[in-house]
Formats: sequence, C-alpha cells, structure tokens
Amino acid sequence: MVTDSPQGALVAVRAITRAGRTEVAGIRDGAVIVRLNAAPVDGEANAELIDLMARTLRVPKVAITIKAGESWRRKTLQIAGLSAAAVLTRLGV
Repeated sequence: MVTDSPQGALVAVRAITRAGRTEVAGIRDGAVIVRLNAAPVDGEANAELIDLMARTLRVPKVAITIKAGESWRRKTLQIAGLSAAAVLTRLGV
C-alpha cells in the first residue's frame, strides 16, 4: 500500500472516477481509495488526483508523480520528500 523508496514514498491508489465529490475514501485491498469528480478523459482525472493528494499530504504538486498506471484505475504514486509513515499519518489512515 504505502512503502518507502530512495526517492520518497510509493502509494498504491485505486481511483474511482465520475464520483459525486473528490475525496480520499479510505483503504481497501491494499490501496488508498480515491474518489474523483473528473472523468478519465484527456488526463483530467490524473490532474485532479495529483491536486487532491498534494492538498491532503501538504506537498507541492511537483512532488507527486504517477510511476505506474497512468491510464488505469490502479496507480502507483511517488511522493518525493515524504516517508511512508508520514504519508499514512497525513492521510489519516
């Protein structure tokens, strides 16, 4: 789910697009569940995901990159400058 790497924390995410509102909805099946209001068209959902995670984790958007799954529901995000423990604390899970 959330692991440490030399470049920062790696976070497994499952994105649910076209949701009623944008929010972090907990953890299920080893991934952080994120509901996104945006549709998965032209990178809108990925942009909204990065914006939400940046606000939630209190890091700049440039600190978050999609390492795997850019066009999939299951994604791996890399959060530069944070440890796995810090990510879990800031997510509140």
